[in-house]
Amino acid sequence: MIFDKEDTTTIVFQENISIQEFLRNFEKGYPKIKNDNIIVNLFSFTKLTTGDILEFLPISSRHRDSRKSFVLVTDKVSYDEVPEELCVVPTIQEAKDIIEMEEIERDLDL
Repeated sequence: MIFDKEDTTTIVFQENISIQEFLRNFEKGYPKIKNDNIIVNLFSFTKLTTGDILEFLPISSRHRDSRKSFVLVTDKVSYDEVPEELCVVPTIQEAKDIIEMEEIERDLDL
């Protein structure tokens, strides 16, 4: 698992493993990045289903409850296919933009 930290945001990615193994590794590494905004880059997975994305819902909810952003990046599943509790975007730049907007909202107490 690779953690790429930029300021208060960490981009997480991994290559050549299953989504289930990725989730296990992510859970193990989560304590190291729990205080950061998190972008999970899923581009290394050639086949992703809505069900795979829904596996991230518990950790996303827990992370958002701590007033931090959690964004999944993939173009394999549309944001329309997942509940609004999960933030899914097609590019890293859009994920960074979402985090910037959420930071502003938190600063303004919205």
